[in-house]
Amino acid sequence: MRIIAGKARRLPLKTAPGLDTRPTSDRIKETLFNILSPQLPGCRFLDLFAGSGQIGLEAASRGAKKAVFVENNRKAAACIQENIAFTKLADSCVLLQRDVVSAIRRMEGEEAFDLVFLDPPYGKGLEEEALKALAGSGLITKETLVILEARLDFPLALAGEWGYMVTREKTYKTNQHLFLQLK
Repeated sequence: MRIIAGKARRLPLKTAPGLDTRPTSDRIKETLFNILSPQLPGCRFLDLFAGSGQIGLEAASRGAKKAVFVENNRKAAACIQENIAFTKLADSCVLLQRDVVSAIRRMEGEEAFDLVFLDPPYGKGLEEEALKALAGSGLITKETLVILEARLDFPLALAGEWGYMVTREKTYKTNQHLFLQLK
């Protein structure tokens, strides 16, 4: 696992030991960032359920003005902090070690994010909690692009029930990215 492009290009990243996180493969990450590349320079990027922090760090390396990482797992948060220091991207990175919903509440009143990425553990219903909290927070606007990494059988109709419209889908062998915006 590494940073693919930008200021920290080719730097290897650590991941938390164990099976608590599912790092996104470099191939899927490259595809995602090819899609996002026009929006990255100068953006505010929110990485929810950040795991190792690789997605937010890739955004920061490619020119995001600010990348905020939210991770509740203590070992994963320590890993993110190490990766931020190692990549020398600390000036543009902030780590919040707490659950996603309380982090969203804590950030209310701050400037809205341009891009939000969330990759919650599958099968625990955390997508709903996070997306509903985001929709009611003021941290996203109708222009904000929210990317949900989900299992292949994720029911798309749920996004509509939670106040979002699916603007794009990108399917891979084992999962998919759903690109969402507020209705």
